[in-house]
Amino acid sequence: MMRAFAMLKIGETGWIDAPKPVAGAYDAILEPLALAPCTSDIHTVYEGALGERCNLILGHEAVGRVVEVGSEVKDFKPGDRVIVPAITPNWRTVEIQNGVPASHSEGALTGWKFSNTKDGVFADYFHVNDADMNLALLPDGMSLEEAAMLPDMATTGIHGAELADIQIGSTVVVIGIGPVGLMAVCGARLRGAARILAVGSRKKCAELALEYGATEIINYKNGDIVKQVLTATHGLGADSVIISGGPSEVLAQAVDMTKPGGTIGNVNYYGEGDILPVPRLGWACGMGHKSIHGGLTPGGRARMERMVALVQTGRINPGKMVTHTFNGLDKLPEALEMMHHKSPDVIKPVVLV
Repeated sequence: MMRAFAMLKIGETGWIDAPKPVAGAYDAILEPLALAPCTSDIHTVYEGALGERCNLILGHEAVGRVVEVGSEVKDFKPGDRVIVPAITPNWRTVEIQNGVPASHSEGALTGWKFSNTKDGVFADYFHVNDADMNLALLPDGMSLEEAAMLPDMATTGIHGAELADIQIGSTVVVIGIGPVGLMAVCGARLRGAARILAVGSRKKCAELALEYGATEIINYKNGDIVKQVLTATHGLGADSVIISGGPSEVLAQAVDMTKPGGTIGNVNYYGEGDILPVPRLGWACGMGHKSIHGGLTPGGRARMERMVALVQTGRINPGKMVTHTFNGLDKLPEALEMMHHKSPDVIKPVVLV
C-alpha cells in the first residue's frame, strides 16, 4: 500500500491508503520528485467537472524518478529522472494512424488519463502507460521547479498559440494570464505576433506577461474587455485570440473581438454548464469566416522534448511562474488550496518531494 492525496467526493479531498500501481509490459512506475497542483484539479474537485469521483488520486503535473519498468520498455530504466506529460495517450491505436490527434486516440480527451480516467500523480508512486512514448529525460542543470512547468502549463499555453494560427506581425489577444495564459503569451511571441494584448487583473501576472512579451494589458476591472480590445485596435478587432482562462462567456467575448477571417484558439477548460454560446452578430450571422479551434494539448515524449529544447535555448523561461515552493508530500493540500483561492501573489506553487 502507499499514501495518496485524493478527491474523496465532490467538494472534499483527503489522504487515502491505496494499492501501489503495477506496471504492464510497456509501462513504468515512478516516484515523484516535484508535483504541481493545477486549476483543472480545482474544477474536478470543487465544480464536479468530471462528475462524481470517489477516492480518485489527484494530480497530473509531475517530475519523477523511475523505480520500475515493464519488460518491453527500451529507453528508460530505474533511476532515470524524467518529466511526465500531463497527457499520456495510448500511442498504439488505429485512430492515430488515421490522423486523429493522439490526445483523443481512444475517444474524446482519452489522452488525459491522470486524475480523469485513472489515478493521478499525487502519491508515493504513480503509473505511466507506454513509457517509451510518454516520458522525457530531465536534463542535467534544469531545476525541478522549472521542469514541473512543462508537463501542462508550457505545452498547453503554447498549444493555444498553435491553435490560434498566429501569423507574423499580427495582433493577438490572450484572455486569461494565469500560468497557461502566460505561456500563451510566450507562444504568441514565438510565432511572431507584433501586438499581444493580455487580459487579466492580477498585478503579478500582468507584470510577468509584459516580461514574457505582452505589449499591452487589458484589465476587465476597467470595463468590458471586448470594447477595450476594439478601442485598442481602432474597431478592427484581433487577428487571433487565445482563450486560456475564464468562465463560459469568454468564448462569446472572443468571437466578438476577433476580426472577420480571424482565428480563436481555445485551451480553456470549461468546468460548468451544458452550452457554450456563440453570439450571432459577433459571428456575422454565422458567416464571419471566424474559426474556432479548441484542443487538448498534445501529449507524449516528443512534445515534452520540444518543451525542454525551448527552455535549454532560452526561448521560454517558465520557472519564473513558480511563486511558492513547498517541501514534502504532506504539503500537497496546502498547495492545492493555494490554487483554489489564489491570493494576489500566487501564480504557481510547486511541491518538492
